[in-house]
Amino acid sequence: MAVVRELPPESTQQAVGYPSLFLLVAFGALVPVVPTGAIVSSAAVVAFHQTAPLSLLYVFLVAASAAFLGDLALYWLGQRGIRSRNGSRWLAALRSRVTPDRLAHAQERLESHQVPVLVLSRLVPAGRIPVMLACLLAGMPLRRFARGDLPACLAWAATYQLIGILGGSLFPEPWQGVLAAVGLTVLISAVPALWRRLRGPRRDTPEHSGGEQSGSEQSGGRSGGEHA
Repeated sequence: MAVVRELPPESTQQAVGYPSLFLLVAFGALVPVVPTGAIVSSAAVVAFHQTAPLSLLYVFLVAASAAFLGDLALYWLGQRGIRSRNGSRWLAALRSRVTPDRLAHAQERLESHQVPVLVLSRLVPAGRIPVMLACLLAGMPLRRFARGDLPACLAWAATYQLIGILGGSLFPEPWQGVLAAVGLTVLISAVPALWRRLRGPRRDTPEHSGGEQSGSEQSGGRSGGEHA
């Protein structure tokens, strides 16, 4: 047990940790099953206990840049699927992970607030893919998506790094902080799914349905008047 709790020297951690962090976060952006938030928080815990003054800054820059490049790669692959007649497996994978009601909700928010929606989609667990798919279906160019995704990745990296710093500050040993940070990120990621399950499927309100019906009746009345 003591061997498990011991960490390698800081030079070894930095030589192996930063490239590993970059690859894991970039891969997690392409394949949305890797818990990238927990990875960033764990790296922040280890950096918090290091003596190098810029360790936390390096973790932030590596995580944000990897998330940004991974998002751009996935969006580019999705664009290829949109333009292709037969689609692509990347676009199909994005569609399979988004329910119609969540996609419709993301499209509604995207029409009014593009950049804020992109930022929030990165911060809300399981919110990135619906908004990205909505951007693809809306025909948003890659350059415009990149302008909105950059602050989203910076905010995402800062948020999960703060979770790691909190875990590292509460416990004297790095491995204890890592366990706390991973547990907290897993809990945060499970809250939206639990909330959607408790809330159930979205339904149109009676007022909304009545409004549409009355609008149709008014339209029909106007048409009748015009024919008369």
